[in-house]
Order: sequence, then C-alpha cells, then structure tokens
Amino acid sequence: MTSMEVDEEGPDESRPSPTLRQARYSRSLERGLAILACYTPARPLLGIAELAEQLGTTRSTTHRYVSTLVSLGYLEQDASRKYRLALGAIDLGAALNATGLCKHARPELEALARRACYSAEIAVLDGLEILLVGRVLAGTRASVEATLRLPAHCTSMGKVLLAYLPSEQQAKLLSEVQLLERGPRTITSVAALHVQLEEVRNEGFAIDDEELMEGTRAIAAPVRDESGDVIAAVGLVTYGRVIEVDELVDRFAGAILTTAGRISRQIGWRGDGE
Repeated sequence: MTSMEVDEEGPDESRPSPTLRQARYSRSLERGLAILACYTPARPLLGIAELAEQLGTTRSTTHRYVSTLVSLGYLEQDASRKYRLALGAIDLGAALNATGLCKHARPELEALARRACYSAEIAVLDGLEILLVGRVLAGTRASVEATLRLPAHCTSMGKVLLAYLPSEQQAKLLSEVQLLERGPRTITSVAALHVQLEEVRNEGFAIDDEELMEGTRAIAAPVRDESGDVIAAVGLVTYGRVIEVDELVDRFAGAILTTAGRISRQIGWRGDGE
C-alpha cells in the first residue's frame, strides 16, 4: 500500500501534525485563513493593497486568494470595492462562538431564564443584523441551537452591539441602515436611533419596547472580552405583553447586568478599574 493510499483512507492519528516543511502542509489554506484573520472589529473593511501589506504577499497573489474566498462565500465586496467578511465567515464564527463564548454563557442563560421565567438569549453583531447564537426558553433548560438573524436597530441586543462599536464603524453602519418598521414602536429615524444608542452607553443596557414585533419587550446588556471590547449581548425577552417595559427594567436590569458581567469574567474580562 502506498503512502497516497493511506492518505486517501484517512489520517493516521499516530502521526504528528504536519510542519511547514512537510508535504501535507497546505500553504494555500494557511494564506486563506490568514486573510480571514486580518479582519477585526476595528478593521471590518480591507482592500487588496491593505491585505497584501499585512500578509507580505504581492497584490496579484492576494487578489487570487481573495477571489477564491469570495466565491466560497467567506468574503464579499462592498460599493467601495473593498472586502468584508461575508455570511460564510460569520456563520463559521458563530459556530466557534458556540464552543467558546456560548459554552461559558449557557449556565448563566439557564439561571437567568429559570429565575425570570422569560427567554434568555445571547447574540453577536453581523453588520446591520444580530446573529442569535444561544437561547434558553422561558423557565426551562431547553435551548435552541440554530442561529437566527434579526435586524439590529429594533432589538435590545442589537442596540447594545451598535452602541459600543468604534465611532467610525458605527457611523458607517448607520449611514447604510434602512430603518424598516417591524413593530408598532420601531425607531424609523437615524437621529432618534443615535439618541438611543447614546442612552445605552450611559445606562449600560438597552430595551426593546415592541420595536421588533407587537407585544415583545426585551432588555439586554453587553458582554466584554479580555480587552474590554463588547463582543456579544445578553438579552431577556418577553412575548405577549406580559410585562410593561418600566417593570421589566425595574425587576431585571440588575439581573441582566450581573449575568453579562459573569459571562464577561469567564472569558477574561477583569472588570472596570481592576
């Protein structure tokens, strides 16, 4: 049996992982992943020249790899002809979050849902939408694993994630947003949304008062990573007008902030002033 036949049957777990000098090491895969790693919350949009400079490759080589990532759905080009992460990369990131962020969040979401008897959720930002990556149903330990996308501007978790963006990134997103009416109290003015986002930063939490859909109210708080950056939002969601928004805030603002703080500390955040 040749070495090629062994490889076709599957990897031999007794072998060490390939090194840079071994034939099984894929330089193309390395470069593709390196391109994706160039994107950060502070640099969500990059051109070929910027990517080539970061990678130390020629523009033509970089363009070839970028074109492949576009065709596979991991990157997309915007009106400025620069590139940003596309749904393929975001969904991959959500899957990775499920093994990291959501691993730490799950027990806290369960405790919050059980105590409040409302659904507890966690989400990350994907452009002008939020990606729901974890949910524990009201008063239970039952979770929903499938991801769900919702508009950021009319959800409490979305407003948290928009509020804590770097100012330039926030301004760019808000210049592109279409404030479509979803519920009876959806914010349809960019100026009004700006005011609410400023309030979120001042208060430390956000609310949704029938903005996403009639009868739905929610409250959310930010989850921070080791550097203090907001990487996710935790929300408590109610349906069917079971509680007024003022009561929701009075009863659960402390709990949602505590839950977000606990998750943040589990992923490395040391807290303000520590």
